[in-house]
Amino acid sequence: MEGIDHLADERNKAEFDVDEMKIVWAGSRHAFEVSDRIARLVASDPVFEKSDRGRLSRKELFMSTLKKCAHAWKRIIELRLTEEEAGRLRFFIDQPAFVDLHWGMFVPAIKGQGTEEQQHKWLSLANKMQIIGCYAQTELGHGSNVQGLETTATFDPKTDEFVIHSPTQTSSKWWPGGLGKVSTHAVVYARLITDGKDYGVHGFIVQLRSLEDHSPLPNIIVGDIGTKMGNGAYNSMDNGFLMFDQVRIPRDQMLMRLAKVTREGKYVPSDVPKQLMYGTMVYVRQTIVADASNALSRAVCIATRYSAVRRQFGAQNGGIETQVIDYKTQQNRLFPLLASAYAFRFVGEWLKWLYTDVSARLQASDFATLPEAHACTAGLKSLTTTATADGIEECRKLCGGHGYLWCSGLPELFAVYVPACTYEGDNIVLQLQVARFLMKTVSQLGSGKAPVGTTAYMARAEHLLQCRSGVQKAEDWLNPAAVVEAFEARALRMAVACAKNLSKFENQEQGFSELLAELVEAAIAHCQLIVVSKFIAKLEQDIGGRGVKKQLNNLCYIYALHILHKHLGDFLSTNSITPKQASLANDQLRSLYSQVRPNAVALVDAFDYTDHYLNSVLGRYDGNVYPKLFEEAWKDPLNDSVVPDGYQEYIRPLIKQQLRTARL
Repeated sequence: MEGIDHLADERNKAEFDVDEMKIVWAGSRHAFEVSDRIARLVASDPVFEKSDRGRLSRKELFMSTLKKCAHAWKRIIELRLTEEEAGRLRFFIDQPAFVDLHWGMFVPAIKGQGTEEQQHKWLSLANKMQIIGCYAQTELGHGSNVQGLETTATFDPKTDEFVIHSPTQTSSKWWPGGLGKVSTHAVVYARLITDGKDYGVHGFIVQLRSLEDHSPLPNIIVGDIGTKMGNGAYNSMDNGFLMFDQVRIPRDQMLMRLAKVTREGKYVPSDVPKQLMYGTMVYVRQTIVADASNALSRAVCIATRYSAVRRQFGAQNGGIETQVIDYKTQQNRLFPLLASAYAFRFVGEWLKWLYTDVSARLQASDFATLPEAHACTAGLKSLTTTATADGIEECRKLCGGHGYLWCSGLPELFAVYVPACTYEGDNIVLQLQVARFLMKTVSQLGSGKAPVGTTAYMARAEHLLQCRSGVQKAEDWLNPAAVVEAFEARALRMAVACAKNLSKFENQEQGFSELLAELVEAAIAHCQLIVVSKFIAKLEQDIGGRGVKKQLNNLCYIYALHILHKHLGDFLSTNSITPKQASLANDQLRSLYSQVRPNAVALVDAFDYTDHYLNSVLGRYDGNVYPKLFEEAWKDPLNDSVVPDGYQEYIRPLIKQQLRTARL
């Protein structure tokens, strides 16, 4: 059975060039080549072995993380890897670690909020990992409400220092990755108080541990917050708590690009616009959308391959049973997730472009598109992470009972991924930010101020409020204009309805509070329109051969029509489509599933994930599932002995009825 490709027949059905699709998925030939080379480098290195992760104790898991991070840095130096290559190396090692926050939050925070002098001082140390940083914003009592943070930074003009203090238990920093046991420094967010006045939350670079023996510095209480959900998973990360008892830092350790405090204690906003801070936020959130695509595609790869291997029912006269992937119920649940993985990939690519565009505009002091870009990235972060977390769990169910095994790769993937729904902004709170922006945009429609970017469709409000879909047959749902117009009409009509309902309240904030649920739904409709329109825009580019284009076309319309089906109530209640057109959409959806079916395994092969990265018996490239499930079972420590520990003390007395009965 070893060496046999049990999925060869499936791969032979493919109607497109898989290597071409790999390049499309990666974004370019260069990106594909880098990714492919680094993935195989990681897979071939025994230090990065991870198949035993679920059997390790918390301390063993943390120790393995330290070992892998140290080895990774050594390899980065030895091989002289570029920043891009080093990033891919950390990605394929696939173990949450302190380096994630160091490179993903600590360094970008200093780049975005530090002066040139501060960047030169701190980044020169951070880039060589001579200091290890984390991002200490969230507190025990406040997460999404950043303005409610309680930690204080009070300026003392006598000593030219800030005094960092945790005045309450709920002000303790809680959750920062890397903080618990590793970080030597943190960007700490605290309320800046000088001359008796509170100037709100600002960032400060604070040293936490000695660079000689790693012990916490005086008056700093720091530790790990404890075991999180799942075996392995995020338990490799030392998420921490942190409290300050009147800790003093030099004045120049306040991040001073956006504002500074003078030697005399005067608060001085800088000439650099505060909006520049949003550039960092856009960057972080676009990486989260890309991560959503990575996680969902990984789950879908496992579920698709296993659905092609697994056979149940349907045998005639003792013949072979039916592949689970051939059941329409399986396709109806699986193929929209496959389509979503591609959709999120392409909207993530577009967000990368958006970040570059916004950054260039900010440098030129052009802030016109910033509110829209901020709302857009907030909404897409929320939409994609929610859909991905739900999608991973659906993939586990699609694998039946075996999906519940740790070695399926799905339980750990779910446990690693679900925090994304709350970190960097709770998903409901983020959609409410989108809703506020939409309400503002709707209120300005008659003012002559043209909506920009992803809200540009609102400029055609008069048409979209009156138009009726022209779909008359199932194939009409493959017309991009028809699909986009239906999504635009739904999004606009829901937003306008919310705005009308808000206008009935004398107090706008009270109205907003009463209509929260409807506002979230309107924001989601807007964000789904963005994903659909960006997927369709991708199809208009020169990508791959005809076979590749056809498959992407199928996936695009599966995504759009599945969303239409899932949110049918919205489309019907807003009169964006008729019940008959909804029925035609379902007919077209079934046809698209049939077209994707022979290409399904090849479409997940295009993700180009090694077996090492997937870490899934069910998702193995060769499909040799059942012997490998037995191999994994025998590795469990409970199988170290045939007769279990505890037999003589507990099992034998029970069976032999030799348990002593207690006297009352």
